[in-house]
Amino acid sequence: MPTHTRIRPFNTAETYPEQKLDNDLCQAVVASGRTVFVRGQIAQDLDTRESLHIGDATLQARKAMENIKMLMEEAGGDLSHVCRVVVYLIDIRYREDVYREMGRWLKGVFPVSTGLVVSALARPEWLVEIEATAVIPQ
Repeated sequence: MPTHTRIRPFNTAETYPEQKLDNDLCQAVVASGRTVFVRGQIAQDLDTRESLHIGDATLQARKAMENIKMLMEEAGGDLSHVCRVVVYLIDIRYREDVYREMGRWLKGVFPVSTGLVVSALARPEWLVEIEATAVIPQ
């Protein structure tokens, strides 16, 4: 019997049909009722799986943060519970715009942060991906 709550489970065969994968994943996991691990979020509508804001790193960061906020609320928490974020960029030139946008969502939260520049994300239209870890207080 699972000990964690899985939020928005999906199978990669449906999400990434072009990649011929078959992995069972979810958008977030609430572990032991308090710790929330949010999957790396991109500019994607979580209901339709449509990629949004092609070519605009700022709007992609905004959508990623909207998704994180929504998933935190579905987990029973909010953005103030975020303890850690990891930001993946495909180009260092997007850093300032992406961090400025992310900072608007996390003002006063003070999470630890790691930023990485990577050669690519799972789809070529994605410029930024943001993952989060949170602890919901008792």
